[in-house]
Amino acid sequence: MAKGLQGFSWTMLLLFCAIQELGSWAVHTAVEGPGLGQPEDPALLAGGRVKRGWVWNQFFVVEEYTGTEPLYVGKIHSDSDEGDGSIKYTISGEGAGTIFLIDEITGDIHATERLDREQKTFYTLRAQARDRQTDQLLEPESEFIIKVQDINDSEPRFLEGPYIGSVAELSPVGTSVMQVMASDADDPTYGSSARVVYSVLEGEQHFTVDSKTGVIRTAVADLDRETQDRYEVVIRATDMAGQLGGLSGSTTVTIVVTDVNDNPPRFPQKMYQFSIVETAPVGTAIGRVKAEDSDVGENTDMTYQVKDEEGVEMFKVTTDSNTQEAIITVQKPLDYESKKVHTVVVEALNKFVDPRFVDLGTFRDQTIVRVSVLDVDEPPEFRPPSNLMEVQEDAHVGSVVGVVTALDPDTANHPVRYAIDRSTDAERIFDIDAKTGAIVTGKVLDRETAGWHNITVLAMEADNHSQVSRASLRIRILDVNDNPPELATPYEAAVCEDAKPGQLIQTISVVDRDEPQSGHRFYFTLAPEATNNHHFSLLDIQDNTAAVHTQRVGFNRQEQDVYLLPILVVDSGPPALSSTGTLTIRVCGCDSNGAIQSCNSTAYVVSATLSPGALIALLVCVLILVVLVLLILTLKRHHKSHLTSEDDEDMRDNVIKYNDEGGGEQDTEAYDMSALRSLYDFSEIKGGDGGGGPGEGGPGRNPASELHALPQWVQSPDLDFSVFRDYICRKVEQADEDLSVPPYDSFQTYAFEGSDSPVPSLSSINTWSSSSEQDFSFLGGWGPRFRQLAALYAGRRGEEDGEES
Repeated sequence: MAKGLQGFSWTMLLLFCAIQELGSWAVHTAVEGPGLGQPEDPALLAGGRVKRGWVWNQFFVVEEYTGTEPLYVGKIHSDSDEGDGSIKYTISGEGAGTIFLIDEITGDIHATERLDREQKTFYTLRAQARDRQTDQLLEPESEFIIKVQDINDSEPRFLEGPYIGSVAELSPVGTSVMQVMASDADDPTYGSSARVVYSVLEGEQHFTVDSKTGVIRTAVADLDRETQDRYEVVIRATDMAGQLGGLSGSTTVTIVVTDVNDNPPRFPQKMYQFSIVETAPVGTAIGRVKAEDSDVGENTDMTYQVKDEEGVEMFKVTTDSNTQEAIITVQKPLDYESKKVHTVVVEALNKFVDPRFVDLGTFRDQTIVRVSVLDVDEPPEFRPPSNLMEVQEDAHVGSVVGVVTALDPDTANHPVRYAIDRSTDAERIFDIDAKTGAIVTGKVLDRETAGWHNITVLAMEADNHSQVSRASLRIRILDVNDNPPELATPYEAAVCEDAKPGQLIQTISVVDRDEPQSGHRFYFTLAPEATNNHHFSLLDIQDNTAAVHTQRVGFNRQEQDVYLLPILVVDSGPPALSSTGTLTIRVCGCDSNGAIQSCNSTAYVVSATLSPGALIALLVCVLILVVLVLLILTLKRHHKSHLTSEDDEDMRDNVIKYNDEGGGEQDTEAYDMSALRSLYDFSEIKGGDGGGGPGEGGPGRNPASELHALPQWVQSPDLDFSVFRDYICRKVEQADEDLSVPPYDSFQTYAFEGSDSPVPSLSSINTWSSSSEQDFSFLGGWGPRFRQLAALYAGRRGEEDGEES
């Protein structure tokens, strides 16, 4: 852009010279800055004045200037400047006044700071030319650019590192591994500062790099991962196209050599030995072997197989996918007595074979595995393994059902003893001979009760009962003809009074609990006692059923309403067994269509039976009713207990009666007497009538006698039973007036002793004083019951008075 602008300025200058030479009129050239257009002033052109313009070239400043003096950039100048200093030049924009300074008189521009093109490539400023006296613009404001010129001050950098590449081992020479790329911050359009070339500093024995593209390639064809699986290659990038004085940068590239299947599997040993007991079940693991492979990953995946025929039959080899080991297991039961040592050939081969390396050799290996069978003491074995025996149900007790045989498989061949597991024959229907193994009947058999018996027979060594074998034995009870045939049901038939001869009234069949091998065959006939029967006939249909027909015209219920027809049934034996059944025939009234209307008996009353669902529903209803009754009783009991607790909490008077002398105030804890006394004001009583007037005592009642009847040690002689009588009367009145409570009236009697009694007891036992000051003469007024006590205390008192005198 700067070059184009510079060419344009020279063209305008030549045009100006040509105009001057023509002499037509003088025109000043306007040299425009980048992107700047200078408009024409119509006023100036109309007045005949000459057009004025800016004069300057493209501005450049070299980056990274290190001088001590400001760096000269260039000059802005107006063609109207006559050099007398009347024009003042100023600049504005990016870096004006800080980075770039201008001489106001000459228009020279200097750079005062060190610039870096990699941070900013150019600066855009605007130039003004003003009259120094009036400060008016003499030229239109014009924009110009100062470009920062590049120098080679930035080295190439590898910005995408660290670099990690991979290449397969045994790859041919020139195989591309990866590409690296360095960037240079210098100006790529100016000189060779940004032209980068690549080279290998370290690792050139195995890898090369393209100087222009940075593509790394293999330099040899024998890279072996098993020898070295990783290379560190140092790549250098140099600018100035690698010329002297260019800057450079380097990076380390890690190249991983990947594996290929170029190594076959190999067994570390040519023979392995294992041992296992002969009783090991099928599927038991004998041992593990593993072939080693120098490769990694899926190239080490292997499969194992048994190569010899004997080993294929007896053993099985599988591969552990995690460890790549061969697991040898038992495929067929072992027998120490038959063969003590087995030799197995196991082969290992790679699962994935690379066809490129087939010529390196076979990718498989073999080893020999010797399996030693260890002898153990084995329990007896049943021979042959037949588990079915048969016996007829009429066999006598002690009859032989069959014989079981068991042998000791060990070389010692110990004798065998037999027994029956009684948990399978709790009723002891069969027995067994402990030495011979003969099974005999222990009880009478009945096929109709149990047609099959499953028992377990035990065989054990005679000298070691812990070595036990078990064999299940099924015994079938064969049928004999020991049950006579019987009518299938208690047949009942009906015949109309107007029946015709030969009319079928009933078809009968029979059942037999026996099961002959040739099948059942039954014969029907009338019993001998029915040979004179002229009412009905019996026809054997020959298919184990018979038909009963009428033999006469009409029946009369009034004469006979029930006929009993005995029928004889015989089976085919052997031996032939028979039984007699009775067919009940009732004479009934019928309509014109032959439908039965009524019979004289209740034989046709159908008994209604409840279905299981109806029974369950009925039981559920009964259970619900029981639960409801229990719930109601519980609620009532709870309510009653609640009322009782409320009654207990109700403060009602108690009737307390003492017939014993007791211990004084301590026996009255059932009722707080202080509460009773607090209900009345005894001062009022004392000030009144002295314990009740005549109205209270009634005629002939002397309050003084009541007071005298109390003990003399009462606290106040003025108090008598009128106090309690008055209290009781008031309580009765309150209860009568309260209509909201039930009648809880009660009568109480209070033998009020008072508090702080001076005489703790009437007894002379444990009397602390030698002489008593108490007067017990009042005991004589207490009635006949206290007369003897009064006499005793009166005599005692007289003796004490005599001693004192």
